[in-house]
Amino acid sequence: MADPELEAIRQRRMRELQHGAANQQNAGQQKAQEDAKQEAEERRQMMLAQILSSEARERLSRIALVKPDKARGVEDVLLRAAQTGGISEKVSEERLISLLEQINSHTSKQTKVTIQRRRNVLDDDD
Repeated sequence: MADPELEAIRQRRMRELQHGAANQQNAGQQKAQEDAKQEAEERRQMMLAQILSSEARERLSRIALVKPDKARGVEDVLLRAAQTGGISEKVSEERLISLLEQINSHTSKQTKVTIQRRRNVLDDDD
């Protein structure tokens, strides 16, 4: 005895509500993931502040402006060394520079340039 048009409206409304609830769950999950990433990054920065001197931190932040992937790699090396007990005192700027030089020597890329000269077909030497 229910009106078919009314039933269609109810079904459409139920789908909209279910879809809206799913979007809210996805938004909540994304926010939780972003919060977790931010918290992990804050912990990382706190640990770096504990193991680096202020001059070394400043140098590393300048490197991060130019080459963020290289700075992240150096930070990873420093944090691993600190966690395994390889660092007993704050890392000075000089020690950071030597570490950067070691990393650069291991990751230096050799570039090779090959020049191929084309001969003009219309030029005839005879």
